[in-house]
Amino acid sequence: MLKAVLFDMDGVIVDTEPLHHKAYYGMFDALKIEVSDVQYRSFTGQSTINVCRSLCDHFKLTNNPQDLVHIKRNIFKDLFKNDPDLQLIDGVLELIKEYHNNGLTLVLASSASMGTIEGVFTRFELDQYFLTKLSGADLKASKPHPEIFLNAAKVSGHHKNNCLVIEDSTNGIQAAHAADIFCVGYKSVNSINQDYSKANVVIKDFKEITYEKVKLLL
Repeated sequence: MLKAVLFDMDGVIVDTEPLHHKAYYGMFDALKIEVSDVQYRSFTGQSTINVCRSLCDHFKLTNNPQDLVHIKRNIFKDLFKNDPDLQLIDGVLELIKEYHNNGLTLVLASSASMGTIEGVFTRFELDQYFLTKLSGADLKASKPHPEIFLNAAKVSGHHKNNCLVIEDSTNGIQAAHAADIFCVGYKSVNSINQDYSKANVVIKDFKEITYEKVKLLL
């Protein structure tokens, strides 16, 4: 029986990818490094600090990875305040409200920093629907490691067999699979070159997982 839904944020609740893309490439320019499209796509679903560690290793940078995080987040913060591209994903607010109104426990499990998470939740008034929010940036291992979803299931107060993950990225789906938690892969128009093979169900519209439909999946 379904009792809790564990939401990813980027690409599921809000599309911050255009802002992250601008911020990352602003950081690349500042560091004078050339990151290929393929390499950039491989970062999807990972925490910023792990991306920056990977960049330091790959490009043999003398910078501390935390220095890169600082550069990227300063650019992102400015974009977050001023860029009109930041919007909720179509249909997700209605889905969140419906799940909440039907008694499901909602937990956010995102690789984003807690500062970014808080900014999104404040801007779109989402705290009233969620039990709590977890940031992968606070964990030792980021997606595709299952830690964040195992922790999210634990704090939900329900067994992981009664939980469901909604994810849009390869790394996130692999993390849910590794955690052995039922995963809905959300394949949106913004999801490019992501692998949904390990998702239990793949959808293209949140209307496919209304409460009446989703409760039948577990």
